[in-house]
Amino acid sequence: MEYYNSVMNNQVSAKSITSQAIDSKILSGNKFDLPMQGELFDTLKQLRFNGELVLQEAEGEHWTIYLHLGHVVFATGGTHPVKRWQRNLTTYLPELAVDFSHEQSELSNIASEDYNRCWQYQLLYSWVKQGKITRQQATKIIWSTIVEVLFDVTQLGHITYELKPGQSSAQGIVLIDGSRIVAEVKRQWLSWQAAKATDHNPNLAPIIRQPEELQQNTSTTVFEMLTQLLNGQQTLRDLALEMNRNALSVTNSLLPYLQSGLVELINIPDLPEPVLSTSADTCIQSPLIACVDDSPLICSSLEKFMTGAGYRFVGINDPLKAFSILLALKPDLIFLDLMMPNINGYELCDKLRRISVFRNTPIIILTGNDGVIDRVKTKLVGASDFLSKVNVDRQIVEKTMNKHLRHCTLSQLALSNSSEISHKTSQKIA
Repeated sequence: MEYYNSVMNNQVSAKSITSQAIDSKILSGNKFDLPMQGELFDTLKQLRFNGELVLQEAEGEHWTIYLHLGHVVFATGGTHPVKRWQRNLTTYLPELAVDFSHEQSELSNIASEDYNRCWQYQLLYSWVKQGKITRQQATKIIWSTIVEVLFDVTQLGHITYELKPGQSSAQGIVLIDGSRIVAEVKRQWLSWQAAKATDHNPNLAPIIRQPEELQQNTSTTVFEMLTQLLNGQQTLRDLALEMNRNALSVTNSLLPYLQSGLVELINIPDLPEPVLSTSADTCIQSPLIACVDDSPLICSSLEKFMTGAGYRFVGINDPLKAFSILLALKPDLIFLDLMMPNINGYELCDKLRRISVFRNTPIIILTGNDGVIDRVKTKLVGASDFLSKVNVDRQIVEKTMNKHLRHCTLSQLALSNSSEISHKTSQKIA
């Protein structure tokens, strides 16, 4: 990670200075290719520019790059700003990526003007300030975000830009030399050019258009894998994260199917932004359900049911990371797959039960077998219940949830009412 150290060691003094007069010729332009990016960032660095660099695409897509003393602070905008944020959290801060409620709680402490300007950066700053994450972790997310934004801009082409001088605060995280970012984007872009993949936008989602023909031209294993992955719900970048590969590698592997028309890339909407709310609004929260299963399909199926029923949900596909994530989130109910690589459901359940915070948490073991031995083992390790994945339906899951969440829901309601009463009482006293 040499460039991270270089970024950290080359921060400039954050003294407040008045922006120098900017030549009107560079205040806006109708060209923002890689050479222009490098030239403009060098100029803004010399001018110690404070403000925003706003980029616009012909069809209305726009991005904002925030600068302080001519250095890049952060970037946002584009097709999927929330998806991009979640991917980077999953990569660099997995324990925070799965806790949507934590984001909501933190946002309640952010002023509305800061939220509207750039809520992602404000969250990072808040976490660094509180010591929840390190400055280096925040820097990695910031770097990755800016590089992705500039790559998207470079791929689309025909981008206009406008400089908006004004106050901009670095908030004490990191100031990045724009020329370093452009160099990294150029390196990636040349790789995509060499692979003849520049026509394929990594923000699009692959979906199978000719399933019968695809099945005839692939092995059973490959067809089943493609059917599971190419569901039109995940972009090429999302798939890269899930498969632990880069977006170009995933795109390359799909090129034959894309070129033959068996698979098509489609636009999909972004995830919803977290809602800015007051601390009083976040007192009442629905129970958080966690599912630890190495099969994304199982987690996805449970997620649809849970969110549809009004529960919060987190799916964990990496069993090795499950314990630390569960410890950070403290869910109200946990589904554990019995058979997983490296650690099985019994071992993880036993490990959780040894921690006081999980002593009374409902833990449901999921298994493909419905044998007596498995049921006995379930009780021995302290699991609350046993649920077979064979022919399981919505009613069985609902019955299990109601059985084990009854106490949790009543306790949470009592706590919420108590918090609401305390809030109203404090308002009266004030």
